[in-house]
This record gives sequence, C-alpha cells and structure tokens, in this order.
Amino acid sequence: LVVDKHCIGGIPGNRTTMLVVPIVAAHGMLCPKTSSRAITSPAGTADTMEVLAKVELPLEQLADIVRDYRGCLAWGGTANLSPADDVLISVERPLSIDSAGQMVASILSKKVAAGATHLVLDIPIGPTAKVRSMPEAQRLRRLFEYVARRMGLSLDVVITDGRQPVGNGVGPVLEARDVMRVLQNDPRAPDDLRQKALRLAGRLIECDPDVRGGDGYAIARDILDSGRALARMNAIIAAQGSTGFDHNHPALGVLTLDVVAPASGVVAGVDNYQIARVARLAGAPKVPGAGVDLMHKLGDTVAAGDLLYRVHASYPADLEFARHACERDSGYRLGTADEVPRVFVEF
Repeated sequence: LVVDKHCIGGIPGNRTTMLVVPIVAAHGMLCPKTSSRAITSPAGTADTMEVLAKVELPLEQLADIVRDYRGCLAWGGTANLSPADDVLISVERPLSIDSAGQMVASILSKKVAAGATHLVLDIPIGPTAKVRSMPEAQRLRRLFEYVARRMGLSLDVVITDGRQPVGNGVGPVLEARDVMRVLQNDPRAPDDLRQKALRLAGRLIECDPDVRGGDGYAIARDILDSGRALARMNAIIAAQGSTGFDHNHPALGVLTLDVVAPASGVVAGVDNYQIARVARLAGAPKVPGAGVDLMHKLGDTVAAGDLLYRVHASYPADLEFARHACERDSGYRLGTADEVPRVFVEF
C-alpha cells in the first residue's frame, strides 16, 4: 500500500496534510507526500513545510527519506513527477486560474506518478469555498472517481466543512505554528484543525487491511496523543533539513493591523476568499511571516471593539494594501445565531 491525501484547496489555513502524513507514517503506512506551492492561496503545503524544513530535494534523497521514515513532505516541482502539470501551473498562477478539469488531471497525475495506490480526497463545501453546493461537490466527486478508476487508483472522496478557514493562522509561519501546536498537544492548538486531520488520517488508516472499518479515527487519535506523530514529524524534518523553527516564538511580520468588530453580535459568516486575499496582500506566501491570525470563528459571540483578527506584514506598503482591503470588506459578517450557515459534511 502507498497512501496519499489531497485537498482541492480554497480554504485558508487548511494544513491537515502536515498532520496526516506523520500520523499515517507512524502507523507504518507509506505516504510519500509531494505538495504544490500556493497557486491562488496565501500558503500551499510546500510553502508552510518550508518554514520547518527544506522542501526542494532531489528524487533520490526523497526516496531514501520515505524508505527510512515511511513519509516525506516535499515540493512536487523538483520531483518532476508530472512535468506537463508544472508548466500548466506556471501559467495558472499569475492568472489565478483553477479549473475543474485541470485540477483533476493535476492531482491524479501526480498521485499515480508517485506510486500511490490509495487516495483520500478532501472536497470542502461552503458559501465561499471553491465548491459551494452539494450537487456541485457530487459532480466533482464523480469526475474524480471516474478518472481514478481508469487509472487503477483506489479513491475515497470526503466532503468536509468549508464554511470558514481551518485553524487560526493564514500564511506560512502562522500555519506552521498551528501544525506544531497540534502535534505537541498544546492547549492553544486549534481544535478544528486537529479534528479534521484526525478524521482524514483515520480514513487513510482504514485502507490498511488489518484495520476494521470505523477504527481509524481512534488509532489516529492514539498516535497523536501519545507523541508518536510528533516524533515522526521531527524525524522527517531532520531528514529533509531542519530550519530550527520555534512555534513558541514564530518569526511573524512585525507590522500589525488589528481588525475589530464594528458592533456586537454573532459571527454569522467568514469569507474564505476575502481572508485569503487580505493575507496575500499582506505579503503571504512570498513573505513567510505575513498573514492573518484569526481570533474568532463562526458562531462566536463578539462585542463591539473585540479583535476579530490580526494582520501581520513585513513591509509598510503591504500593510497598507491589506488595510485598504479590510476597510472595504473585513471578511466577517455579524448577525444572529440562526444566520450561521448550515454545514454539509460526510464524516
């Protein structure tokens, strides 16, 4: 078995891959994970992993790391797994294009080239996600399943909650901080990131013929709680080349902007696209310490003047761009509890 996990993107802070890989590898399954850099988001998995360790490694070295530690977290560009896709992405990035057909080809070509036999695919659904309705999600799921079946790849599609960003940080350093807090069972760790990662890891662990269906989540939780996932992640980081990142003192952009609630109410909406846009304007992912640190999530009650999120930037011009965007639209909508959008998930 060679397992892999992928998300179609569009949800800021959704760094579950960096938790799933060490959990699954600690269980003993092979998970050679190659990820892309950000195309339209404030941070890709490769951008966030680069805060912790080197991600541009030759294929021979990646193969050695996977043999020794059962997993890796590297940038797919140097691995040359799907050269045509790398060319297409270089065209897509400056144009901010992300079409469904190219997404299916991009994701599945790399998985097959890496030798994956089993893939768990995360499709988040929400009012400001890439996929905004259940019929749309089911259409995309059928397209992925059709192509995967033709390529001999066992695919498990999971439709998840995409109503708001996952975790607290949006931007490479902030997201790396969240990941390390979850791995270290830190009380400050974002619970939504932890729970989503455990559920996805559980689905992958259930690909193991020795694991009964339904037992994966409990096994994944035990691996995380016991510290085995952290030990495996530290081993992978050391093998790839550690940067010495300290999650207790992350190197964040020193220029900050506090965005506060204009009135009292309940957080009834968080715009994924706008939060990602603010983080990008602040400098992410090119400036790793730039981004958005969220203080409140959907359903939270806030008073006028409460801090909704803090923007970090390293350059005055970037902070001004972010400030103008926040003044036009903070990305937060306040209302009443019954205005919070319903969630459609399949966990």
